[in-house]
Amino acid sequence: MRNMTRKAINSPNAVKAGPYSHAVDTDPYVYLSGQTPIDPATGRLIEGSIGDQTRQTFANLFEVLKAGGLGPEHVVKCNVYLTNMADFAAMNEVYAQQFSEPFPARTTIGVAALPLGARVEIELIAKRS
Repeated sequence: MRNMTRKAINSPNAVKAGPYSHAVDTDPYVYLSGQTPIDPATGRLIEGSIGDQTRQTFANLFEVLKAGGLGPEHVVKCNVYLTNMADFAAMNEVYAQQFSEPFPARTTIGVAALPLGARVEIELIAKRS
């Protein structure tokens, strides 16, 4: 059986990580921790619509992908967490602009609450070519 090696990926341009890595590279898969719509420059949750929050969340995620030498085209799976499923259509509109076909597999789950009052959190799994 092959030993699995794990390498942490952390981006200086993403929200500062707590006791976790922004991502873990297991080659060929890279597992990204969930990101929320926090502005990395201020460390504060951005104000605005679910669309605004979704865009910021993807900006944070894509900074982590970039730090790992990857881009949106490497994403194979997304998990989306919403505090209000009525936000699904607006989130989905922004989501559709982040990827091209074939779109990643996705699960969207309604949750009771997210850190700092965020309305959306997204985690990704990417695969190196």
